[in-house]
Amino acid sequence: MNTITRRRFITHTGLAASTVTLAGLPTLSHAAPKERREYPKGKAEHCIFIWLGGGAAHIDTWDPKRLGDPVKKIAGSAYPAIKTAIPGVQVCEHLKHTADVLDRFILLRTVNHTIIDEHSAATNFVHTGRKPTGTIAYPSIGSLVAHQKGSAGSGIPPYVLIGYPNLMRGPGFLGAKHGYVYLTDTEKGPAGLTRPPYVTTARQSDRERLLEQFRTGYRARNPDDKTIAEYDDAIGASLNLTKGDFMRAFELSAEPSSLRQKFGEEFGQRCLLARRLVQTGVRFIEVSFNLNFINGTGWDTHNLGQKNQHILIQQLDQALAMLVLDLEKNRLLDKTLVVVASEFGRPPEFDGGGGRGHWAKSFTIALAGGGLKLGQAIGETDELGKLPVKQPLSVPDAHATIHCALGINPARLLYDGDRPVPITDMGEPAAQAFA
Repeated sequence: MNTITRRRFITHTGLAASTVTLAGLPTLSHAAPKERREYPKGKAEHCIFIWLGGGAAHIDTWDPKRLGDPVKKIAGSAYPAIKTAIPGVQVCEHLKHTADVLDRFILLRTVNHTIIDEHSAATNFVHTGRKPTGTIAYPSIGSLVAHQKGSAGSGIPPYVLIGYPNLMRGPGFLGAKHGYVYLTDTEKGPAGLTRPPYVTTARQSDRERLLEQFRTGYRARNPDDKTIAEYDDAIGASLNLTKGDFMRAFELSAEPSSLRQKFGEEFGQRCLLARRLVQTGVRFIEVSFNLNFINGTGWDTHNLGQKNQHILIQQLDQALAMLVLDLEKNRLLDKTLVVVASEFGRPPEFDGGGGRGHWAKSFTIALAGGGLKLGQAIGETDELGKLPVKQPLSVPDAHATIHCALGINPARLLYDGDRPVPITDMGEPAAQAFA
């Protein structure tokens, strides 16, 4: 029998363990070469990310199929299809204004994921491009763009959320500095950035001097606390927002009333505000269109929600088409990428109440502007829009396409402490989107 010393045992088992560890982490071993790869590099400087919260039905909007009947429970699209400015590409009849300018768009028709068909999990996945691990707080795409593109000027936040805040839109391990400024009122702007009438300029200066003393002292007593440092930086940035051009973006009354009417109601005014925010230099603006009171359910069209879905689509159509034309008129379309996304689509079958369930196996993300190779639909789904049949795109692929359009390397390594994390989870951009 061969004998083995303790030292030889440790040496051999240590080498074996190292081999197993490296074999189990292909992402780390290949991350550096992938990061050095040449990726398409677009010229967009800003992104307007329109969020249809609830799960917009792709077959009732961007990817129409044979006509169904919700009353008779015949599977298919709920509305007839119409021609568009792209030969051979159709959309639903309620997108008539957008159809006329669809040559400024790309339709990614085969986006899909396998996350459970539940709103919060799917929303998180489409915003972060990652499945939760419990060990890393992944940043949203908005925070990633803010981190990579930075502020366009002093007193201008890189990331604005028009809608209600939550962690899914947050900065994750990137820290509070790369979080969002949010608002729910398009006229007043972000809460807390406008002084009440009884606070004079002199009184505000006194408050800021007192706050500065507390901030400086507390930070000095906690020099190694990263969280405190990030929070303090965020306070400083928020104070700067009140002093520059940022707040002027919310003066929608400065726009001609005729233009405001063309944009439509609340969602349309949010889109108009997004254009004004781009003009101030904001890099990423998420515009939430989740106004459930319009049809009672928003884009989550179970049961009777389907009945008035066309109202949502019509309001999306009016505002989106006007946004694209307005950006174009202001010479901003080539450097602004407009994205229309949702957490999943809807199946072609109708439920017992004449609505639709959730469907993540194939849905559409629409892109406009951004200097891309526009006027095309990428990918193809089957006869009922249930599964991709040509060029399926993962959510990380869609993220990679957006990042490349903004000139961001989708494989670049960021770090959560010492742990390397690529910007996308091995996403590959849709090559056809780039000239």
